[in-house]
Amino acid sequence: MTEPTEPRLTSLAHGGGCGCKIAPGVLDEILRGSTALPVPPELLVGIETSDDAAVWQLNAHQAVVATTDFFMPVVDDPRDFGRIAATNAISDVYAMGATPIFALALVGMPVNTLSRATIRAILDGGAEACRAAGIPIAGGHTIDSVEPIYGLVALGIVDPAHLKRNRNARPKDRLVLGKPLGVGIYSSALKKGVLDPDGYAAMIGSTTRLNSAGPDLARLSGVHAMTDVTGFGLAGHALEMARGSGCGIRIDWPKVPLLPGVRDLAEAGHVTGASARNWASYGAEVTLDGLTDLDQALLSDPQTSGGLLVACDQDSVPAVLDCFGRHGFDQAAVIGSVTEGAGLSIG
Repeated sequence: MTEPTEPRLTSLAHGGGCGCKIAPGVLDEILRGSTALPVPPELLVGIETSDDAAVWQLNAHQAVVATTDFFMPVVDDPRDFGRIAATNAISDVYAMGATPIFALALVGMPVNTLSRATIRAILDGGAEACRAAGIPIAGGHTIDSVEPIYGLVALGIVDPAHLKRNRNARPKDRLVLGKPLGVGIYSSALKKGVLDPDGYAAMIGSTTRLNSAGPDLARLSGVHAMTDVTGFGLAGHALEMARGSGCGIRIDWPKVPLLPGVRDLAEAGHVTGASARNWASYGAEVTLDGLTDLDQALLSDPQTSGGLLVACDQDSVPAVLDCFGRHGFDQAAVIGSVTEGAGLSIG
């Protein structure tokens, strides 16, 4: 008699990766009614501008950066799931210009559905990503849950002089994107069994690449603002930067890098439901010049463990691209600029 096989990880989740995020419009509505608390001066960054992490100043030259991120499986391989989730969580520390120092694991697993070996492989994948970042997993919390959930609380340290937020972009700045888009499209195709091995390899290569360029980028004087592109898609996170900075942003769509085969997969209908929810939340603030519904889906495609989005002055563009290149981000590209005014335009 053969042993029953375990279900696919992605079959146990109603969403996957950063596509699990609550849509930005819904999130705004939920948070709008929350009670405001006193903000001490040591809290340099809180929730006011949708930044990537909270920042607490310890002294003149040190601040703690704290963030958390967790989600349901975006792939079926348990080790890959753990690596992706941990890499994604640590990215928010890098996006603030900070250096990670340690992490805590957040684990929710259907213990009567998944084997101990599968759960252990998820945790081992997360530990592997943390080792690559040079940090330990110093503890955490586990629960028995209906859907598999994994992620981290990630902490880092930064000199406040080098802290980078999403709110300090300036008119005439150039925008540089560190990773190509398309992870959500890939994940949709994977769930439907049509993502080929090359596509899967490209997906894993992108989602497990640590955004380790963040601290070096933050030390460049011409870099003014930084964030990472995750669940709200390129359009959503660029719009957050525009709102926070009190500026407009213009994206040159033909210059935005895409993962191999992503456009063909999107044309075949492999688009996530999160993409439509994202656009419903913020599309009214975005001007599309001559773009198609397909382009719109790619712009709002949720990116799990996506790339850094950097606003820098024109003179610093070569140094920014060089920094990305030294950290292995060969597809980093200048994709637009910061303008006077407000909102996001793409064409």
